[in-house]
Formats: sequence, C-alpha cells, structure tokens
Amino acid sequence: MPSVKVVNGKQIVVEQLDRSQRLRRFLAKPFLEMIYSKEIVLAILRRELRARFTGSAGGWLWAVAAPLFAIGVYTFAFTTKLQMSFVGEEGQRPIAYALFIFAGLIVFNFFSEMAYRSPMLLHEYAHFIKQTIFPSDMLAVIATMRAAVYTAIGAVVMLVCVLLVTGGLHWTVIFMPLVFLPLTIFLMGLAWFLCAVGAFTRDAGYLMINIVPLFMFMTPIFFSHTNMSPPWNLLIYINALTAYVEAVRNLVLAGTFPNPLVVLWMLVTSFVTFYFGYWFFDRYRNVIVDVI
Repeated sequence: MPSVKVVNGKQIVVEQLDRSQRLRRFLAKPFLEMIYSKEIVLAILRRELRARFTGSAGGWLWAVAAPLFAIGVYTFAFTTKLQMSFVGEEGQRPIAYALFIFAGLIVFNFFSEMAYRSPMLLHEYAHFIKQTIFPSDMLAVIATMRAAVYTAIGAVVMLVCVLLVTGGLHWTVIFMPLVFLPLTIFLMGLAWFLCAVGAFTRDAGYLMINIVPLFMFMTPIFFSHTNMSPPWNLLIYINALTAYVEAVRNLVLAGTFPNPLVVLWMLVTSFVTFYFGYWFFDRYRNVIVDVI
C-alpha cells in the first residue's frame, strides 16, 4: 500500500514495495538494462570484434587457427614418437585423449579470458564512464559476449575435429548451447564482481594472473572426475567449471546426457554467481566512477 509523506507542506505519495515485488524487480533489472542498452552494447561489441585482428593479414582466420594449432599440438604429443606420458582413461586412444583435453580447454579458455580482462575492464573504459552517461554495468556484458564469440568458434572447430576423427557426431551435440548459456551467465556474474573489485584495487588483476594458471590444474581438463577416488570425485565439483567441462564431454564425446544433479549444480552456480555479481557491482556503481 502507498504511504503519504509531507515535504515542504506538500503531500507526496510514496510507493511501498513488499519483499516479493522488490525481489522481482531485482531479478528483472539486469535483463531490462541489457534490453535498454542493447544498441550501445551491440555497437561497442562490433567495434571490439573488428579491432581484434585489425592490421593482421589473416584477420578472422586467426580465430580459427588458434584452436586448430592447439588440437594439432595435443594430437602430435599423444600420437607420435614424442612419447609423452598418456594419462587418459583406460582404453582411450591418444587421439581421443587430445580431443578430451581440447573439450575441457574450450570451457577453461572462456573462463580465463574473462578472469584476466575483467579486473581492468573499467580502467580500460574510464574515459567513457567519466565523460559520458555510459552504462558501466554493460561493459561486463560486452566483454562476455566478445569472449563467447571466440568460444563459439573454438567449439565449431572441436566439432569438425570430432567429425573427422570419428566419422560422425553424436546427436546430443545439439544440446551444447544449453551448456554454454548458463556458462555465459556464470561468467557474466563473475565479470561484474571482478570489475567492481578491480576498480578499487589493481591487485585484483595481478591476483588473477597468478591464480588462473594454477586453477587449470584444479579443473578436470587433463583428467576426469571418474578417475578420482571418493570423496575427491565429488569435491572436485566445488570448482563450478567442473560441471561445464564434464557436460561438454558427455554431449560431444560420449553422446550421453550429463547427470541431472550435475545439471542442477550448473544452473544453481550460474544464477547465484550472476545475481551476486550484479548485486555487488550495482551496490558500488556510484563509487566506482570516483575511484577508477
């Protein structure tokens, strides 16, 4: 029910929202802001995508070449006389293990690009934020969409490699977007959080530079959780990336659906991180302009 306040002798009706109304507004706010700012988001995104390979002769071919180089190195390492130790699952051919690693790296590289860039993102666009009415929260959206484009290219390269090696694709690959959608939401929330922290201290960027390489070995990229003994095979899921890595491998390499509990955990971590990151950024939005 609205209440009436008296200001300078005038009665003003003040809307009072109950908890459910405030919750609905909070849940809808980031998406409404994305819709409201869609033109500027798309304009800056196009500019960033064009600028990525500006001045290079290969242009967008480099976006395809990078994942091809990666899969080529793994294939060479595990199928030639280089005799690199093979630690794949029992019965798995070396070429299959190369694809196994590559599927995990697609997810991890998406995460690492956001983790590296987000802490310095507001500093990168400080002139826009300070001199214009610029929706600073949309920078995390733009950065995530930019990284998602390159991740999508890597995913297509992976599918082509699987097709060439195995002679076909499992029909379950059509569900891959349902894995990358919550992953994108998860990383967008992470970007909001790191943007806000990075605005206050540049140490956040240096911390990510040191943590992310170590985090690679805490993510099942070179191994599977099934190779781990209890309780580590469950504790590994504390790392939210584990669920996404295993889901991609299930859909693309095994032709099976991920465990429903893994899917549930994936959805919970993505939405919790998304809204926590947005809440944290929105809480300090006005202060950020003064500290960057």
